[in-house]
Amino acid sequence: MPKTVVITGGTNGMGRATALARVARGDRVIVIGSDPAKAAAVPGARFLAADLSSVAEVRRVAAEITGPVDALALFANRPQPTRRETPEGLEYTFALYYLSRYLLGELLAEQLEAAPQPVIVNVAGVGNRAGAIHWDDPQLTRGYGLVKAQLQAGRANDLLGVAHAARRRRTRYVLYHPGFTRSGLDAHPNPLVRGLLKAAARVAARPVEESVRPIVEWIDAPPSAPLTAVDRLEELPLDFPTLDPGAAARLDAYTAELVARLSAPSGP
Repeated sequence: MPKTVVITGGTNGMGRATALARVARGDRVIVIGSDPAKAAAVPGARFLAADLSSVAEVRRVAAEITGPVDALALFANRPQPTRRETPEGLEYTFALYYLSRYLLGELLAEQLEAAPQPVIVNVAGVGNRAGAIHWDDPQLTRGYGLVKAQLQAGRANDLLGVAHAARRRRTRYVLYHPGFTRSGLDAHPNPLVRGLLKAAARVAARPVEESVRPIVEWIDAPPSAPLTAVDRLEELPLDFPTLDPGAAARLDAYTAELVARLSAPSGP
């Protein structure tokens, strides 16, 4: 039976490959992306244009998705060499790579729960012990660095999966780190680094189709556990250091307060 699959970052790399694979299976695929010119990259899918670094835009695009949602696959990320703020005053990487994923999971929760076997697949860096949440400065107003921002958002996504499982919903949650893949290599802003990544990819990276195969299959048959963490095909124990429930609850509280503040009507 055809499924409804929502994919962020679905016009490039692994997101696009996942979208095409699900279209080929007859699914109703909804791709969310920032560039309408790329809509043709995924024939057969419905394209919704949105800047997912904006809380208001995430809310708007989520409201355009109707009916039960069988799967939400989260890929959107765009590294920034220098600190950049969104119109709402958030650090860009935190907003796009983490907060948009939190918001879509919450805004589409009712529609996911209405599906027979719902699943969220969050493609980030689970299994990587590097990086941390900078609790005293999560918006990285001091000492910003591209790697620092990426690692913090990656750790935040690990904790997002833990917080989601704690809600005891029917929707299964999968944290997935595909490893070095021939995907997204044009995203790095430094042309020298881009060239080095592409050269390395020709030798050591996994083909995109190989990296997305587990995602495509999880959409058909989600894991039975509320939370599953997979690092390059190896399932991780849920007591892995980056999956700490206490830290997950702390980040969840911070995020909920942040979203409430951003969503509150402004005064006169």
